[in-house]
Amino acid sequence: MALVIGIDAGGTRTRAYLADAAPEGQVLGEGEGGPGNAMSVERVALTQHLADALRSAVPDDRKDEVTAVVGGFAGAALDTGPEAGRRLAASCLRAALDSTGIGALDVTVRGDIEVAFASAPGVPADGLALVAGTGAVAARIEKRRQTLLADGNGWLIGDEGSGFWLGREVMRAAVRALDGRGPWTTLVEAVLSHYMDSPGGPYLAQERPSDNECHVLRNRLVPYVYAEPPVRLARLSPLAVAADRDGDEVAGNLLDDAADELAATVAALDPQEGEPLVVTGGLLGPSGPLLGRVSARAEEMDLHVLPVRDGGAGALALARMRVQGD
Repeated sequence: MALVIGIDAGGTRTRAYLADAAPEGQVLGEGEGGPGNAMSVERVALTQHLADALRSAVPDDRKDEVTAVVGGFAGAALDTGPEAGRRLAASCLRAALDSTGIGALDVTVRGDIEVAFASAPGVPADGLALVAGTGAVAARIEKRRQTLLADGNGWLIGDEGSGFWLGREVMRAAVRALDGRGPWTTLVEAVLSHYMDSPGGPYLAQERPSDNECHVLRNRLVPYVYAEPPVRLARLSPLAVAADRDGDEVAGNLLDDAADELAATVAALDPQEGEPLVVTGGLLGPSGPLLGRVSARAEEMDLHVLPVRDGGAGALALARMRVQGD
C-alpha cells in the first residue's frame, strides 16, 4: 500500500500526518514538533522539530511504504518570498526524513499558505487564503500556487492582526493603564498574573490602584517582557479573548482592531465577488476567536469564508496528487 505524508510547519508548531495515497484515503498517524518557520527557526532546531513530528506520525513498520511527502512551511513559498527559506526548508525536511529512516523519493516543499488553501473542501485551485496564528499573511492562489502576497512581513515590521500583534497590544494596553496614559482594564491583572505570582490582589481587576502602586507594578512587569524573545508576546493574545468574554471594553476594541487589520490585508489582494477565502491559524481556524469578526468583514467584501483546521489536509491532498501524476 502506498502512503503519503503531509506536513504543516508553522510559527508555533509542526504537524505531520501519515495517510493512504488513495484520494479519499484514511489518516493513519499524526505527530507534532516545535516551530517550523523556515525564516526564523535555525537549521538544527528545524530539522529536530520535523523529525519529532515524523517519528510520532509514522510507525517503524510503515516507513518503507511512504512514496511522497509534501511539506508546507511558513517562509517557504515556491513562487514568491525569500529563496533562502525554501532551500532551508527543503534541506531540513530531507535531513529529518533521512534521520527517521523514511526513504520517500518524491519530497516537495510548498508555502504554508498554499497547503492551507488546499485543505478546503474539494481541494480548490483558485481563490484567497488568510493565515492568522503567531504571524499573519494573506495570498491569492492561482492553480494551487501563491501568486500575490499581502503582509507576512514578520513581527518586527508586519504581521498585523496576528497572535504576536495582539499579544503586543495586550501588553501595551496594560502598561498604558499602569502609567495613566490609557483606560483601566482587566488586562492589567491578566498580564501580571501571566508573568508573576500573586501580582497584587483582585482589586486590580476593578479599579486603578494608587500611582505609587502602579509605578511599582510597571517596574516589575516591563523587565519580564524584555527577558524573552519578542515573539513570545503572542502568548498574551488569549488574555484579550478571555477579557473580552468577560466584558472588558479595551480587550474588545483590541479584537476589533485585529480583525480590521486582517480584513485590510485581504482587501489588498483585490478580492472578487464570490471568491473563496480559506482561513486558518490559531485565531481563524474552526472556533477561532477572531473567526466571527473576520467573517463579518469578509462577507462585506462578498467573499465565501471557509475555515480549516490547518494545512495538514492540504499537504496530504497535494502529496496524493503527486502520486497520481498531477
